[in-house]
Amino acid sequence: MSTVRVKDAASQLGLSASTLNKWRTQGRGPRFVKLGRTVCYRLSDLEAWLQDQVRSSTSEYDTG
Repeated sequence: MSTVRVKDAASQLGLSASTLNKWRTQGRGPRFVKLGRTVCYRLSDLEAWLQDQVRSSTSEYDTG
């Protein structure tokens, strides 16, 4: 199981670390793993979240 820290996860997703941090407190974004005080993201969870973001039209909007 490969994991990356917040900064690297954000970079892979094209987001800022602060966006991922904010989303995490709001229950949004990719699933994460808490290892003690360290937040990590499994690469498989990042890929799954990205796949879930695929849309075929700008009128498609996910409210959750």
